[in-house]
Amino acid sequence: MAGRGSSNNVDHRFTLQRIETVDDGWWQAHSAPAPTTSVSEINARSIISRNRSPDVPFNASINPYQGCEHGCIYCYARPSHAYLELSPGLDFETRLFAKQNAAALLRAEFARPGYQPEVICIGANTDPYQPIEQRLRLTRQLLEVMRDHHHPVTLITKSAMVLRDRDILAELAAEGLCRVMVSVTTLDEGLRRRLEPRTTPGQGRVRVIEQLNRAGVPVGVLAAPMIPRLNEHELERILEGAAAAGADCAGYILLRLPHELAPLFTQWLAEHYPQRQEAVLSILRQSRAGALNSPAFGTRMRGEGEFAALLAQRFRLAVRRLGLDRSPAPLRCDGFRRPGEQLALF
Repeated sequence: MAGRGSSNNVDHRFTLQRIETVDDGWWQAHSAPAPTTSVSEINARSIISRNRSPDVPFNASINPYQGCEHGCIYCYARPSHAYLELSPGLDFETRLFAKQNAAALLRAEFARPGYQPEVICIGANTDPYQPIEQRLRLTRQLLEVMRDHHHPVTLITKSAMVLRDRDILAELAAEGLCRVMVSVTTLDEGLRRRLEPRTTPGQGRVRVIEQLNRAGVPVGVLAAPMIPRLNEHELERILEGAAAAGADCAGYILLRLPHELAPLFTQWLAEHYPQRQEAVLSILRQSRAGALNSPAFGTRMRGEGEFAALLAQRFRLAVRRLGLDRSPAPLRCDGFRRPGEQLALF
């Protein structure tokens, strides 16, 4: 379906009813209209999520949006829509939820006497700069709270919209409170339009890295996800472009296909790259102990086996050559101010 990552909705693991399309014999001259995006503004009960995974470099995260209009067919957040009784397919891209009270909840969290500051990642699940952010500005509101209370924050995005907020990001960065990680999946525009149809082009993301660097904002690159026989050959090229633009660190992830994402991605391959489908899936299985996904800590992000080992070696050699292998300076937590503490200075 033009402009969308998934061509339809798939049943999710909590489905109690199944709807199937049938030909009832009535001919229609016009095809069904393209699905439009609906946004439901909701009041969340809490805003900071915690994780205990050793595979990610943060314990606390905020996702102002559920669902994502970017339409990336590989997105590991797609299965989360099943908890809303919605499909991880088209529903994930077209039926979105915005936590309109996100900033108010964060201020309340910071006001708790027992709150201990730690780095919060915005965008660990869905992109905080997807198109609806232009209107709703929830991510900017969250950054304003971070700035007001001198709280450390990291952002993960693949959108050039992050440049809109470079003023706040620069303020935070000047105090050692901010880092942005830009996800670059491919520099091949033809592949990008099929793989992640509503995202900023790859070269545009490299320019985002350059402009954030010029603004004094520490920025790194995520070459993610790496997909065998589709974009993994671009790994070094992506890292080289990011390093030239001013990135100071890098990471990568081997494609993960949890839950409903496996049949969605398999269908997408059959539609767009049928000649490569078996090769792609075979290498993924070789890297996941015979399955298309493994939740095992320590290997779920990078995989195992010959292909995964070679990809890891290529990454290590490239980041060493490009100077992207150094550990970024930790963000500061010692300047945090609870609401009202500024007044106590007078």
